[in-house]
Amino acid sequence: MKKGFKPASWIYPQPAIVIATWDKEGHADAMTAAWAGIYDTDKIGIMLDHRHKTMENIKETGAFTVSMSTVETMAQSDYFGTVSGARVEDKIGKAGFHTVKSEYVNAPVIEEYPLTFECKVEKLIPEGEDFHVVGDIVHILADESILTGGRPDPAKFHPLIFDGVNGTYLETGKTVGKAWKEGRKFVK
Repeated sequence: MKKGFKPASWIYPQPAIVIATWDKEGHADAMTAAWAGIYDTDKIGIMLDHRHKTMENIKETGAFTVSMSTVETMAQSDYFGTVSGARVEDKIGKAGFHTVKSEYVNAPVIEEYPLTFECKVEKLIPEGEDFHVVGDIVHILADESILTGGRPDPAKFHPLIFDGVNGTYLETGKTVGKAWKEGRKFVK
């Protein structure tokens, strides 16, 4: 028997991503978010509250980077989502992390994350007072240590999943099948 619930953001999995931006003074800032995903083949979509410093920075610079949190970077990623850059200077440095300027967009790259998407704002879609940020993926940086056959391997970089229902983080598990192959048994 199934039980009914009121509407909630219970989609699984939700990636724990870290958005990095420059503020108007040129200081790097980072924020962890989970309401994000692929918007199109070469685009990322993120839902952001208008009050976040990150949203202000994105409007100012027109660019951002998105890094995939990992089990190994969980504490720092959680910190970036817990403390506001509007109240704490140099959050990234306080977490012991380092940035370099992206070669492709006007945004910082946090060196300790193994997979980073460098994005330019394509559009900001107002949703009430908040925004759905759509970014063109201009370039992707992947540490060679996480690659198998030239592609990111989740078994090597341990992407972090946010569980908003229970207030926990999870890690990805084992491969259980091949996409676009498992359902072929129903094709006649």
